[in-house]
Amino acid sequence: MENQILEKLRHPIGKFTAPERYSKEYLAEKIAEIASFPEKLNKEVISLTEEQLDTEYRQDGWTIRQVIHHCADSHMNCFIRIKWALTEDKPTIKFYHEDLWSELEDNLTMPIQPTLSLLEGLHFRLAYLMKSLSEADLEKLFIHPEHNAKFKIKEIIGTYAWHGNHHLAHITELKKLKNWK
Repeated sequence: MENQILEKLRHPIGKFTAPERYSKEYLAEKIAEIASFPEKLNKEVISLTEEQLDTEYRQDGWTIRQVIHHCADSHMNCFIRIKWALTEDKPTIKFYHEDLWSELEDNLTMPIQPTLSLLEGLHFRLAYLMKSLSEADLEKLFIHPEHNAKFKIKEIIGTYAWHGNHHLAHITELKKLKNWK
């Protein structure tokens, strides 16, 4: 039972499940989710106090502040990875230690407003670029050294839509649990 509760706190919307087929409709839906993420995130966090921002979404988890900054870190990496895949032949991307990045001073203490602004511009660019991709572009890939796996751009679109929703759910579930408005 405790393992189920912990898993629900870790993955409030479940783990990412790839579709059987990356249809145009599926990709358009996921790009729309990516485009709308900053607005949804802003709505959920803009009125939180400093104390609330520094609350862990689960025991031994990140604070809301860290989650917000992590989304920017991760999604900037996504943007660069897509650019590499579009301009190089099967590039091996640079792995980053998200756990160590989350412990850097900017992720621990920096105000969230600059990151919310960054996410707004970044997600506009991500969605704009993603909407412009041809069928051939969607098949381009990069190699992830941590997983020793190849990821196609079309797969990344689904993964990062899920990623934003996953972390947004960490925040909304904590707000429900704490009865924060």
